[in-house]
Amino acid sequence: MHPYIPNTEKDKKEILEAIGAASVEELLKDIPQEVRLKGGLNLPDSLSEIEVRKVMGNLASSNKNLEEITSFLGAGSYDHYIPSVLKHLVGRSEFYTAYTPYQPEISQGTLQGVFEFQSMICALTGMEVSNVSMYDGPTAAAEGAILATVASRKNNILVSKTVNPETRKVLKTYLGFRDIKLIEVEEKNGVTNLEALEGLIDEETAGVIVQYPNFFGIVEDIKKIEELTHKNKKASLIMSVDPISLGVLKSPGELKADIVVGEGQALGGNMGFGGPVLGFMNVTEKLMRKMPGRIVGETVDVDGKRAFVLTLQAREQHIRREKATSNICSDQTLNSIGAAIYMASLGKQGIKELGLQCLQKAHYAHDRLVATGKFKPLFEGKPFFKEFVLVSESPVEELNKKLLEKGYLGGFDISKADYPYENAVLIAVTEQRSKEEIDSFAELMEVL
Repeated sequence: MHPYIPNTEKDKKEILEAIGAASVEELLKDIPQEVRLKGGLNLPDSLSEIEVRKVMGNLASSNKNLEEITSFLGAGSYDHYIPSVLKHLVGRSEFYTAYTPYQPEISQGTLQGVFEFQSMICALTGMEVSNVSMYDGPTAAAEGAILATVASRKNNILVSKTVNPETRKVLKTYLGFRDIKLIEVEEKNGVTNLEALEGLIDEETAGVIVQYPNFFGIVEDIKKIEELTHKNKKASLIMSVDPISLGVLKSPGELKADIVVGEGQALGGNMGFGGPVLGFMNVTEKLMRKMPGRIVGETVDVDGKRAFVLTLQAREQHIRREKATSNICSDQTLNSIGAAIYMASLGKQGIKELGLQCLQKAHYAHDRLVATGKFKPLFEGKPFFKEFVLVSESPVEELNKKLLEKGYLGGFDISKADYPYENAVLIAVTEQRSKEEIDSFAELMEVL
């Protein structure tokens, strides 16, 4: 008997008799011989559980992890500290099994956890309404762009080239299949070219997408971008934000954003091979009825007690599929609950302290590296948060190989993206990095 297909010979005989076939061969006789598999699969012999554990252990040991190496890599995924309470709480079965609630009212604990996430992410972004979550940051940006076109009934989306290249690729894919025109706005000295932006905004513009801080770590002049965007009254300002930066920077709500999206991995998510992640989306009250995804609302039950429900469900495909605002049919419920636990464990003061540490340590690392004489700033004088771009005397790929041998994960090689900069490296510094680690990194970079 095959260990994973528990059919005995007696079972097979009864099945064949029931369908009127004398043998399995007779059952398959209509499949032409020329397309049949001849012999067994070209796979190694099966292993016992003990042997499999040893094989997998040897494979795993060939990988590097953040317990062994010191990371200065960012570009969208960051090495932030994850409080131990988070892993303990999301590992509880009532949270760990959380999924998109299709019969939501029986899942009051899950709904309350998500409601708290929505409340905290709105407080962080300064916006009015949040959904449960999206798949990830890039798809949240794509859904935000689609929302802008639905709300305005316009068909053009402008996106700054200072937005993460991976996000722009996802935008091209999503919007291309909806026949929405995506227009890229050139960058100038590391920020959005405002003259180019002003020249591109017209009556067909549904929205403008900018990143805050942008892909190079620079804090854009959102006030000027907002003024240009809102000259066209139907155009939406869509901001893709790093939630950690909002502990020290002005919130998108203060900056008059219409739609706020972002990647929530920094809110308690591991970096491991790209996840787990969650995308978040916040909008103004004016846009909430057109926003994709689930919204958890607070109400009272028949006894007058506090209760939670999925609200405004008529927006969704499982109610009116042909009029759905989006094709999103799932979300990252567990990750959003994890993000809520993360934000609650830090609190307002903790988020602010976290942002300040990232800001100060990044500027210290920048100055230490420039002082070596081996690096110079690519964008001189631009305000940055926790990432910055330096130009190296040697190719970044070679530099990163040498760094890895010494136990360091180097910065992102800008040449791998669609920017015309050679030997430029994007370095990220989070609260995880100590002064000793930064000093050692700078000393090593000086001699490599």
